[in-house]
Amino acid sequence: MFICKQQAASYYNMDEDSEEIEEIVPNVKRAAPNILITGTPGVGKSTLCQKLAETTGLQWLEISKIAKEYNCLEEYDEVYQCPVLDEDKLMDGLEQVMSKGGNIVDYHSCEFFPERWFDVVFVLRADNTTLFDRLTSRGYSGKKLEDNVQCEIFQVILDEAKMSYKENIIHELSSTTPEELQENINRICLWLQQWFQDNQYT
Repeated sequence: MFICKQQAASYYNMDEDSEEIEEIVPNVKRAAPNILITGTPGVGKSTLCQKLAETTGLQWLEISKIAKEYNCLEEYDEVYQCPVLDEDKLMDGLEQVMSKGGNIVDYHSCEFFPERWFDVVFVLRADNTTLFDRLTSRGYSGKKLEDNVQCEIFQVILDEAKMSYKENIIHELSSTTPEELQENINRICLWLQQWFQDNQYT
């Protein structure tokens, strides 16, 4: 999966950080859309993505697992008790698979991804009580727990999405109950159906 822009730079005898390479690598018409599912930890991203992948056949890219598998991690953050993501290495590694399309990307942040990667962005939200219970059941405590709950209260991820992507591709979804989960699956499947209708090859 990790075939990236360094190879294109070598082939075209260009600097891998040049604007020309940024244009050469991604600009391929996708056969299927790329979907970003984002939101504060605990809002239900992985559950939704797993069910969407099973329903649609799209590839679920769980960024936290991919980063660990391909060693896209830097130092360990003792305060938040997690490794720090090497964003540049991760994005270089995912460039080819994202250019092809057909991916559901699952991550709790969204501002560092290239805007061109995604056809639609869904930001999941949950009420504070539900989120608190979900996070404590995962073992979150202290500053890590407090900061994530505050992040949801102040809609930090939603604001990130609005600053990073075109407003017309961003959708805010409540993700608190099993009924809302099914509603969200249905809504995204309808969006997918419309995308394929609008992007039929002739």
